[in-house]
Amino acid sequence: MKIMRVDARAGRVETESTEVLVLTHCEGGIFSKQATVIDKSMNGALQELVRSKEFEGKANELVLVHTQGKVPAKRILLVGLGKEKDVTVDQLRQAMGHAVKRVRQAKAGFFTVAVPSVTPPGASPVEVAQAMAEGAILGSYQFTAYRSEGVSGKEVNGLSFLAAQTSELKAIAEGIRRGVATAEAAVLVRDLCNHPSNVMTPTRIANEAKAIAKEQSLTLKILERKDIEKLGMGALLGVAQGSHEPPKFIILEYKGSKKKDERPVVLVGKTITFDTGGISLKPAENMEHMKADMTGGAEVLASIRAAARLKLPLHLISILPVAENMPGGRAMKPGDVVTTLSGKTVEVQNTDAEGRLILADALAYATRYKPAALIDIATLTGACVVALGQFAIGMFGTDASVKESVRKAGLRAGERVWEMPLWDEYFEQLRSDVADMRNIGGRGGGMITAALFLSKFVGDCPWVHLDIASTDWSERERAYVPKGPSGIGTRLLIQYLIDRTL
Repeated sequence: MKIMRVDARAGRVETESTEVLVLTHCEGGIFSKQATVIDKSMNGALQELVRSKEFEGKANELVLVHTQGKVPAKRILLVGLGKEKDVTVDQLRQAMGHAVKRVRQAKAGFFTVAVPSVTPPGASPVEVAQAMAEGAILGSYQFTAYRSEGVSGKEVNGLSFLAAQTSELKAIAEGIRRGVATAEAAVLVRDLCNHPSNVMTPTRIANEAKAIAKEQSLTLKILERKDIEKLGMGALLGVAQGSHEPPKFIILEYKGSKKKDERPVVLVGKTITFDTGGISLKPAENMEHMKADMTGGAEVLASIRAAARLKLPLHLISILPVAENMPGGRAMKPGDVVTTLSGKTVEVQNTDAEGRLILADALAYATRYKPAALIDIATLTGACVVALGQFAIGMFGTDASVKESVRKAGLRAGERVWEMPLWDEYFEQLRSDVADMRNIGGRGGGMITAALFLSKFVGDCPWVHLDIASTDWSERERAYVPKGPSGIGTRLLIQYLIDRTL
């Protein structure tokens, strides 16, 4: 998808020549100065919409008005923010997601939004502009690579923020810069996960990493099967052995910090390009969604690209263990025992619990960097969906500071996390009669036992695990989230990285 151009300038709404001018309004509130000026030029047409209750300013309510030449803008789009006391940064993001869809329906290629006069308490102009830029770009998302008719409707190519004062432009421009980079990252994740698995193979993932490394001057290392065997990553090899597609182990490194000895942040993402469940075969219903079982890997790949584009002053490493989980004559079987990179042995009682296996080797590898923070992100458990539904990411961790930073980043990004317990008592469910542990712990506390399994491979590193199985796929279109792969978790990671540099 082509990313729309976003810029900012100072000016007056009554002289703004644009295809669509977007004005925000709160339910039960008075018109902003911008809306009042436009309303006067249009002989009270906007106020009449409010008086007749055709437009009340409820959250995400929209009404499009043709100006009939009374002002230079061809159309006015009123967007509701809800009650002023309830306005949040994410509500602004949602408003822009809805607005850009209405602009596209109007077959307009460009629109202008007046910087809102009502903003959430404590939210900086940078945060407001970032959220609004994200909402507009993400709300316009379409994946049409395999549609013979191409894009449905006219593409929205540009957006301008209109500020009342020149002094506001510096902060708005910085917000736009962050918003575009984070939205671009989420778009990349959606694209990678929308491609079918016969296209998005482990080799294709490696090629995507090569393209990013070349573009951003990152350091790239790709371990092939023989390298993985030599290292002793028996868990990753076990998962991959049923597939004709060779596994990959990808390490991307970004050194943006001027401090030579700065310990890195390490991101690890589960990258199963298709998950059949292996010998423990999944049901046929919705199995096509398993092309997105690589969401975690796509997100750490996109996050390091965003960090490089934003020139964040930090040391960052992204690790992707990549494989396809398939049944076959050589596939791993229930009851098999694999030896992980750490030396710990695992009895594989269910081959569909493969994500934690490849992450076990990846996390053990990550500890070699002695990270300041180690975060893994994965579509790990169906139990996460049962526990949290589709609006929260499951979070576990061993370090209170990192967990709190991730929680705050999630709130800012509109990608919220909910912490679950990581108590040793649950490990009783993972005890094996023949190995150090088994890879499943039964139905009870399935999300917890999966996280506890991973905790055995992180040593004493400050570690957080994010289970995105509940949020990676949306069954319906929302404000700035499309139906299908959502990319949720990407902007959380990038916001966390940004926050570390502030």
